Amino acid sequence: MTSSTRRTRSNLPLLAILAVCLAPVVFAVLAYYVPALGLRPAGTSNHGRLIEPQRPIPAAADLALTDAQGAAFDLNGLKGQWLLLSAGPGACPEDCVRRLFILRNTHASQGKEVERLNRVWFVIDDAPLNPVVESAYQGTIVLRADPAQLAAWLAPDAADPRAGLLERMWIVDPLGNLMMDFPQGIEPEHVRDDVRTLLKNSRIG
Repeated sequence: MTSSTRRTRSNLPLLAILAVCLAPVVFAVLAYYVPALGLRPAGTSNHGRLIEPQRPIPAAADLALTDAQGAAFDLNGLKGQWLLLSAGPGACPEDCVRRLFILRNTHASQGKEVERLNRVWFVIDDAPLNPVVESAYQGTIVLRADPAQLAAWLAPDAADPRAGLLERMWIVDPLGNLMMDFPQGIEPEHVRDDVRTLLKNSRIG
């Protein structure tokens, strides 16, 4: 065996270690400069849709709400907390229950951050509340709302205001700004993860 062959073999472990060390750097360079390879992560990781521009909670005169006792309620009184919102008829059919379930579980899964959140269900008709919903979703703030007024804030672009209210869920930040919404069929864990990310990165509320 020649001396050059022995040197080549003795260098192989060193070259292997060097290749392993350089691989992450090469991968990062390719991901950044060659997006066609599909290695670059998406610009955002949220599953919900960011609302731009954000829309502040309307004044009580523009969004007339009443609580379970029939007393007037100003949603601006909940500023300082993150609000998880949904809307539906008092009878609350299956799709309505699913939204309440997602928001309840999202709230409950936030661990020590749970006190920073509140849940609000807007009832958009005069029908009696579904007793199953009342018992299963205690802790949710239930408010009666005029669907036209509510849709003007939550779903202003919907062709049918009532339908627009039944197709989404929303998040309001502690400053009182409507800032994100979620479509009807979203996976529960996606809502949970988005809320967790917001709470982790926010210094307010």
